Amino acid sequence: MMVNMMIVMLIMYIVGNLIFVSKQKHLMIVLLSLEFIVLSMFFMLLLYLSYIENNMYMLMVFLVFSVCEGALGLSILVSMIRTHGNDYFQSFNLL
Repeated sequence: MMVNMMIVMLIMYIVGNLIFVSKQKHLMIVLLSLEFIVLSMFFMLLLYLSYIENNMYMLMVFLVFSVCEGALGLSILVSMIRTHGNDYFQSFNLL
């Protein structure tokens, strides 16, 4: 049972990375794939900590950092939409 769940979490992680690498047209899709990767890492950490019967304080620290990462990505998305009008990477000039 535990091995099946770990395989599912590993597949979630790989799919999130594939989406992150392949879909680089919109910033929103990239941010959603990053959150999917963080969610799969959270589930893997939850399974691992419950397997070794350790305390779950590390999960709270991980959730705090993932929420901060999500809020930072959302603020970048909002500022990009306000300045450029859309979330396409082609309209965002780095110069």
